[in-house]
Amino acid sequence: MSVEIKVYGTEQLCASCVNLPSAKETAEWLQAAVGRKFGNDNVRITYSDFQQPETEEDKSWAKRILEEDLWYPLVVISGEIVGEGNPKLKNVYEKLESMGLQPLDAPVDSVE
Repeated sequence: MSVEIKVYGTEQLCASCVNLPSAKETAEWLQAAVGRKFGNDNVRITYSDFQQPETEEDKSWAKRILEEDLWYPLVVISGEIVGEGNPKLKNVYEKLESMGLQPLDAPVDSVE
């Protein structure tokens, strides 16, 4: 199973996020943290600048960010917002596990 995590943001930090990492830095941080926990083969992290959306899905999220005043970086997994402004790893991990991904250090049931 492969899961894509989308991180939406832009070069300019939001006013409330001045002391927080940028959206690109958040995407890089998530790639490292999620890769250590679940492996790099199962999860792909993608950054998208919502001021220059490339796909229809990105355009839809860009519109929501602007219209609903969502904080960025905005972390989306399978169409669900799991982090906004200062995303928490715990929430990302819980969402991935609820989708069936197993941490690398999870015990494997042995068949005897």
